[in-house]
Amino acid sequence: MSAAWLVKGLSAAERALRTAGALAVAMSLVLPTVPALAADSFSTDWAPAAKSQARLIAGGGGLAGFEIALAPGAITYWRDPGDAGLPPTLDFSLSDNVASVETEFPAPKRIKEADGGEAFGYDRGVVFPLRVKPRDPTEPATLKLNADFAVCEKVCLPAKAHLELKLPSAQASPHASAIDAALAAVPRAVPSKDFGALEALGADSWRLCPAHADGPPRDLFVEAPEGWWLKTTPAQAEGGGDCFTLTIGDKPKDAAFPVALRLTLTGGPGPIETTIQAAPKT
Repeated sequence: MSAAWLVKGLSAAERALRTAGALAVAMSLVLPTVPALAADSFSTDWAPAAKSQARLIAGGGGLAGFEIALAPGAITYWRDPGDAGLPPTLDFSLSDNVASVETEFPAPKRIKEADGGEAFGYDRGVVFPLRVKPRDPTEPATLKLNADFAVCEKVCLPAKAHLELKLPSAQASPHASAIDAALAAVPRAVPSKDFGALEALGADSWRLCPAHADGPPRDLFVEAPEGWWLKTTPAQAEGGGDCFTLTIGDKPKDAAFPVALRLTLTGGPGPIETTIQAAPKT
């Protein structure tokens, strides 16, 4: 997989220009998609796209899902795509009788790219849970979604889906279990004290040691404000234990501390997230 058209360390404008140019070229390519499947009353038809297909599914109880199925070898992205890629953009503004839609993001994987970069996302498809609040709970609600996302295999391609689904009344949905499983993979928000200790190592680096080290191997994903980029590497704590080193790779010229970092920890007993204020060592 190559996503060299978007590289960390560039400014937001430079990244946008590189992305737009590469996607324009990619749109001229014709690649096979995964086979389309039929809809049921609780889902839309699959909308085919390059190396993927997408649909809306209903789960009942104000829950729905935006599902992306991927062809073998393809990936799509989390809300922070990593070194390369684009996060999904979901627009529900044309929906009927819908006051708000909250999109949840299941915890991502760290995916190694052929060019040495790292992408944060999904390589086996994904369901993004949707929490739907109707304007009038006594009337039917219809989700109308315009979705933009990127799919990468050997090249990265833009993907679009225009979907419409009337949410059923309180009925058992065959897709409820898929949405529940996706919700279980969404990081749980915890106070920073329950997440782990952040220790400043110098002017541009920190060490984070998770509060609980039991369970499967862990990974740490760092989201920083616009213009910032931090690299995360595994580290060893004094006396043993798995930790992570966070190092600033880029920051705005007028950067000020402390800086708010949104941290997501996967593995262990389950994914968790928090926001930590990071300041340099004094």
